Amino acid sequence: MKTTNKVLLFNPWSAQYGFRIPNSILQVAASITGKFEYEFVDGNREIDCWTTISNLLATGEFKYFASTVMPGPQLKQAIPFSEKVRKQFPHVVIIWGGYFASNQYKVAIESSFVDFIIDGPGDYAFPQLLNAIESQQPVSEISNLIYKEGGEVIRNRKQALPDYDQLNDLPYEKLFNRYSAEGYLKKTFLGRKTAAYHSSFGCPFTCSFCAVVPIYNARWKGKSALGIYNDIKRLKENHGADAVEFHDNNFFVSEKRTREFCELIAKENMSWWGEGRIDTIDKYSDESLTMMKEAGCKMIFFGAESGNDEVLAQMDKGGTQTAEQIKRFAARMRKFDIIPEYSFVLGLPAPTPEQVLAQIDQDIEFIKEIKTINPDTEIIIYVYSPVPTEGSELYDAITSAGFRFPEKLKDWLSPAWEKFDQRRNPLTPWLQPAMVDKIQNFETVLNAYYPTASDTKLTNLQKTVMRSLSSFRYNQNVFSFPYEIKLLQKLWLRYRQPELEGF
Repeated sequence: MKTTNKVLLFNPWSAQYGFRIPNSILQVAASITGKFEYEFVDGNREIDCWTTISNLLATGEFKYFASTVMPGPQLKQAIPFSEKVRKQFPHVVIIWGGYFASNQYKVAIESSFVDFIIDGPGDYAFPQLLNAIESQQPVSEISNLIYKEGGEVIRNRKQALPDYDQLNDLPYEKLFNRYSAEGYLKKTFLGRKTAAYHSSFGCPFTCSFCAVVPIYNARWKGKSALGIYNDIKRLKENHGADAVEFHDNNFFVSEKRTREFCELIAKENMSWWGEGRIDTIDKYSDESLTMMKEAGCKMIFFGAESGNDEVLAQMDKGGTQTAEQIKRFAARMRKFDIIPEYSFVLGLPAPTPEQVLAQIDQDIEFIKEIKTINPDTEIIIYVYSPVPTEGSELYDAITSAGFRFPEKLKDWLSPAWEKFDQRRNPLTPWLQPAMVDKIQNFETVLNAYYPTASDTKLTNLQKTVMRSLSSFRYNQNVFSFPYEIKLLQKLWLRYRQPELEGF
């Protein structure tokens, strides 16, 4: 008898090249392995994605269409494809997950084509939801679930984070049977075949500008060092991976786990990168940092955010991070030859336009000071884009200033809101166009004067030419209309932006 309750797991398009392993749908697939049949569709790997989806659904074998939905480019397929599924295959149950779905759940669930939202980890919630639907049981007791009932949006209670080591292994082989592993393990700054991997849930901090906070509520739980090592060794031995990007929200929460992992991975001769906090890793011993370098750690992403202590307080960074610590830590990392990758968020709200501009100017000078202290420091600049962290000082400030998110799901498809999600065009009422131009023009000059180490395409000669061309602008703070730099970057195969493209 033909199966009619299969699950189509969809990863919408998000990149033109350098595709990463779609860990989000792999994680969901692991939760239903042996319980429900499923197929993957990765929008990054399909030539005609909708035709693939519609052909699968037309078989009548699929009852569920489950899509991960991250802010930005993924909305271009997630929204219209979900709407098409509803119109052409009305019997199919549509389930969304991911940061966008959780953070913008009201506008998503109020649409006519999203039936359920997995609010955070779906390792338990997703199979429980499918079982409830199959047995026609109520869903009111399923944690991490959002749905609409009787015209009311229901958000069920949050569940404790799962024990990562007790979860099923990710079904890499099934994914790679459909899409070649070589398409995901690409050459990067880190290695010839770089794998993307998640080793933990959440983050224990409550930064008010971070999209993770409303989902995890300052909770974190990580996989054991041995579990991480076994997974990575499997990718190395079976598929030739020689480097790893840890896409955890905060990989370095536990110094003990980090040391244990370094002891295990050191013998594998693999390079790796992860995300952490300055005030967390600054507490690591010199011995631990040495172990990390010897075990292959080449670069760490840090949210420096601002050189203004008042702004850091407004952001509710949690911890103890200060401007002085940010500078001191950059110098400390240089001793261990680990590249600190500092991100800064410019353009936060202030009482007057003059104060907004003053904060931008102050952070520009602070960034230049960081580069003087440690020229190897990678700098990533974002224009502040609000997230719905209700109850925070920053959220109160942005709503008081008149900022509002779209009230209809399709409004997120506009080019302006896509740039908003990529932190390129914030649409915030306190930030004037000239301020956005100043931030972006400074970034252009900075990247020319200090080309990113993660761009493997740029030759030493090209870097020298760009540095010479931008020298006057950088040293004299002349950032307006840097057309000559933009033209050069465009001619040289388009200068990479790690904040948008990864490594």
